Amino acid sequence: MSDPTFRQVRLGDALKRLRERSGLSQREAAYRLRYNYQKLSRIENGQLPEYHGLRAMLDLYGVLVAEEAPYIEMWERASEKGWWHPYGIENHGYISLEHDATRVSTFSLGYIPGLLQTESYMRAVFRGWQVQRSRKWIENQVAVRLRRQGRLAEGLQYHAIIAEAAFPQADREQLLHISDIGARPNVSVQVLPNAAGLNDGFNGSFLLLDFAYPGDMTVLYVEHPAGAAHVEDGEQVKASKLVFKHLSKLALTPDESAEWVGRLAAER
Repeated sequence: MSDPTFRQVRLGDALKRLRERSGLSQREAAYRLRYNYQKLSRIENGQLPEYHGLRAMLDLYGVLVAEEAPYIEMWERASEKGWWHPYGIENHGYISLEHDATRVSTFSLGYIPGLLQTESYMRAVFRGWQVQRSRKWIENQVAVRLRRQGRLAEGLQYHAIIAEAAFPQADREQLLHISDIGARPNVSVQVLPNAAGLNDGFNGSFLLLDFAYPGDMTVLYVEHPAGAAHVEDGEQVKASKLVFKHLSKLALTPDESAEWVGRLAAER
């Protein structure tokens, strides 16, 4: 059996919180649902329940009719395959997170963030990786990234802080693209200039993703040479939010950043 997806884990967490709110132990709830407690444990750890099982749990845990909709929606989302599956992407963990997020806050140290990249910049990034990939792999990656950018048109709240170090490899087309996207009402782009000196941003790039699910959990996502990790630990997420807030204060304002990017584009 494959590992549960983020959506399935999120649903399991929500159901566990409902059970605990109702005052039932896992064994008590399993008995009343006519499950063995191992089955309920698997569901709370991300195994997708059948629809009638979900409704039984909501009823048992005292969820009012007016409260049901978010949990039904979570189940429906957890049941479907994402649009990215046909592309054969090896690690789609971040894509599924981003697909469900209502807000993404990203700090980028060395690259222009993916949602702001032009197609030519994407190809340059993929060709520059140490591991050589096939033409088909690159085309799939480009297609997925371009489709991901559609979230911005859907109203995703997006806040990007980009270190000045990421700009030398950005051509005029890329800079003008950042200016265009940054002018959208749901997008905020800030440049962190070298003049800001040493700061927390030198520890590396990271993203914070917020969701509309019950509990309003924020997820920290960090990429590293061996892969990536998403973190839900409250203290680590809280610390990362403080770092992002600090970097935002050090960075140029969105208006100043737009002028800075515009001047740089005029020079190229």
